[in-house]
Amino acid sequence: MKMLLHLCCGPCAAFPVRHLREAGHEIVGYFYNPNIHPYKEFVRRLDTSKEFAAKVGLDLAVDAAYTLEDYLAGALAAGGDRCRACYELRLRQAARYAKENGFDCFTTTLLVSPYQRHETIREVGEAVAAEENVPFCYIDFRPGWPEGVRISKELELYRQPYCGCIFSERDRYCKPRKEERQCPQDSTPSEKP
Repeated sequence: MKMLLHLCCGPCAAFPVRHLREAGHEIVGYFYNPNIHPYKEFVRRLDTSKEFAAKVGLDLAVDAAYTLEDYLAGALAAGGDRCRACYELRLRQAARYAKENGFDCFTTTLLVSPYQRHETIREVGEAVAAEENVPFCYIDFRPGWPEGVRISKELELYRQPYCGCIFSERDRYCKPRKEERQCPQDSTPSEKP
């Protein structure tokens, strides 16, 4: 099967690429992540994705459009469900690319992280697939998370400390004291990368 694999970053692609290749799929990576903040982090993750692709011989298509305003508008409008809006933005773009370029289906490396909302990713992926008329392939890559970490360290890839968005960066670094129940101006629960 010719499959488009949306990459959120190089390290998260390590296990899915190996797994999908072992299953006999023809994989092409696709980088589209305008949610990553700040811009220098976006560039670093893009560069690391390219580095990973070169090291493992993965063809990588890159959409380097940094449409931060589109991401922020969707995330802010979604309120407490900003992750859903983020998934939709990125998976819709991946679905369109997959359809336009003759792929049999698409999936995402977001599905390797134990910190991501898998059921939401599945729901969004399937909805976008139906609307864009290209199948979404849900695969729970989480059992391979430790192997992916090991592979990415062996390849000496930059490993980021947060999901990528400005909200997850804030949640990672804004550590309220015990007497404070939340970070200033926020009531959203913290999310890990």
